[in-house]
Amino acid sequence: MTAFDPSEVTIMIVDDEQSVRESLEAWFEDDGYTMVTAENAAEALKQMQEHQIDIILLDIKMPGMDGLALQDRIREFNQEVIIIIITAFATVDTAVRALKAGAFDYTTKPVDPDELSLLVRNAVERIRLQRENVALRESIDHLQFVDNIVGESPQMQKVFELVKTVAPTDSTVLILGESGTGKELIARAVHMNSKRKYFPIIPVNCGAIPESLLESELFGHEKGAFTGAQYRRKGKFEMARGGTLFLDEIGTLGLKSQVDLLRVLEDREFHRVGGERPVKADFRLICATNLNLEDAVKKGLFREDLYYRINVFTITLPPLRERTADIPLLAKHFLHQHATSMNKHVDEITEEAMNMLLSYEWPGNVRELENAIERAVVINRSGKISPDDLPLQMSGTPVTSGKNLSLADVERRHIQSMLEENNWNISRTADLLNIDRVTLYNKIEKYGLKRPE
Repeated sequence: MTAFDPSEVTIMIVDDEQSVRESLEAWFEDDGYTMVTAENAAEALKQMQEHQIDIILLDIKMPGMDGLALQDRIREFNQEVIIIIITAFATVDTAVRALKAGAFDYTTKPVDPDELSLLVRNAVERIRLQRENVALRESIDHLQFVDNIVGESPQMQKVFELVKTVAPTDSTVLILGESGTGKELIARAVHMNSKRKYFPIIPVNCGAIPESLLESELFGHEKGAFTGAQYRRKGKFEMARGGTLFLDEIGTLGLKSQVDLLRVLEDREFHRVGGERPVKADFRLICATNLNLEDAVKKGLFREDLYYRINVFTITLPPLRERTADIPLLAKHFLHQHATSMNKHVDEITEEAMNMLLSYEWPGNVRELENAIERAVVINRSGKISPDDLPLQMSGTPVTSGKNLSLADVERRHIQSMLEENNWNISRTADLLNIDRVTLYNKIEKYGLKRPE
């Protein structure tokens, strides 16, 4: 339970008897509360204009406007203040009227200080919970982006503006960009700024799930639907109810899965595998891919109707080589992040190392930069990242030499370097490149890369 300072709570005593006001004021001041007093309704209303009152100890019997009438007046403009009724007329009718009008509780005169203190402590606990809930909601409401989305370049500022524009809507979003540019982070930023932010975002890497398993993964299944289905299982569509479904690498979906997804988007319902009853689909869809879907449509690899269904609002992420102004900012961000997580005192990047970072082409984009900084932090012993700490050298020269290499050449050389550095461990290399193993095998075949004998 969070510690709560009594001085942060202001209590107002409203009673026409001076002795009662003074005794209660002294009692609660000793407990550390901030105290305000009023001898009638008019003075109480004036005090509420001048102070932020949290709890009111309100006497029922007063000349002029009585306590119940004052309570009604207060409720007209302040629904949050907690009112505890004090009455010498402990009739059931009086108590019921007060509680129905919104009183927190009541006690009778002569006042038992211990009983009243207990009521106040209960009221303070409610205030504490209310304030914590407000603080939590405000922290979520003001969260515009998530960790690792760093950038001050004009290209990224444009991306941020697009996120702010589309997030409050329920439109489908298609995020385009090379591997490692941060597509999932942008998807989470859209979700966190949307009206669905209090529900989950469910990510699915379409390229990492075999086509034979994808149907069950998305739709879920009933018990006995197939061999090994020993219990009912919710799929990603159902898990995302109320929230956001993020389909990463949607361009790798097979044609059958594309048809299934299109049907769900059109009907807004689906059936679990082996199920007969339809299940409502209530999720926002965000998709991402590093492929050219228009080309895939022309080649018959991606359905045109599904393409137009998901291509409602497009956000294109620039590769890191096109926003080099963000490299120092990103490098320092990752340095602080990984040095903190490893509890290592590494807080600086030398000028030579930074120049090396700036001159590199970064075919693996932001993810590759993060991996480079993480590795540098692991092996560093001096507290300053130097060129020797960076995995960007081959025979004493950078992986890329000059600006005249084609993107394909840069990618080929970088993949070759990463494979050799990781002793041709396909899983590890794919993870560091932020691609799946199938994509890595395809690139190895494309570039004719071979493991040294």
